[in-house]
Amino acid sequence: MYDIKALYEAHSVEEAVRLRVEHPEAQIIAGGSDVLVQIREGKRAGAELISIYLMDELRGISLDEAENIRIGSLTCFTSITNDPIIQKYINVLGEAVDQVGGPQIRNIGTIGGNTCNGVTSADSASTLFAWDAVIELTGPEGVRRIPIQQFYLRAGKVDIRPGEIQTAILIPKASYENCYGHYIKYAMRNAMDIATLGCSVNVRLSPDKRTVERARIAYGVAGPVPLRASTAEAVAQGQAPSLALADRFAKAVLEDIHPRDSWRAAKDFREHIAVETARRAFLESVRLAGGELA
Repeated sequence: MYDIKALYEAHSVEEAVRLRVEHPEAQIIAGGSDVLVQIREGKRAGAELISIYLMDELRGISLDEAENIRIGSLTCFTSITNDPIIQKYINVLGEAVDQVGGPQIRNIGTIGGNTCNGVTSADSASTLFAWDAVIELTGPEGVRRIPIQQFYLRAGKVDIRPGEIQTAILIPKASYENCYGHYIKYAMRNAMDIATLGCSVNVRLSPDKRTVERARIAYGVAGPVPLRASTAEAVAQGQAPSLALADRFAKAVLEDIHPRDSWRAAKDFREHIAVETARRAFLESVRLAGGELA
């Protein structure tokens, strides 16, 4: 059923890095919800695999000494959704990954696999972009941390160097503190479907709730890789939340997104839903932050 040349099992980060160095052509496999499907389809026939599934040290969510949120790369989507740290500080990420596939996939699929695939439609990606996530990679030369915007290089390609594995995703305290967000996935079906477009927004309001101190918005499937709409973010910063601001914010995203025509949706339709989801997600984020519309 599966054309696999060899399977190596790593029990620690050090062993995984060693196996990566010894077998540079081998594919990392964790939950297998993507890799095994590709092998069965013949796309990776004769592949060598390095399984990191037994590495429990890469599972779980915690706050580090600087109160940054640390998500182990082998943490499954269900665990993220149900985790009390996620629910308290960045509930929108749990809501986003709860829209991946069905329950079986969410129980086995991992946040590391979702990001390392490098696909623009990954449900976690736009929210991680909107919250300034940092990717932690461990390799022969030690630990390397890079902003997620630099991690995605092009469609299907991420910045993982020879011998490296992704070990964690970090959400800086400065990015989540007093911020509230909302994610909207537009797809043909409500479940078991890839996003036609994904939009994630979060805002931080002033203490009196009358000013948008900071707004962030990111998209999946609005370009070859997930992307931020910085023009829209600048439009909202320092402004009083209102319906008019939501409209200006939403229309400004067209300056930064680059959707394409595909069998799932035409470019102009993706632009239309990009504007509408931006408006709705912005208004919901303001509501969650306790703001009132002027």
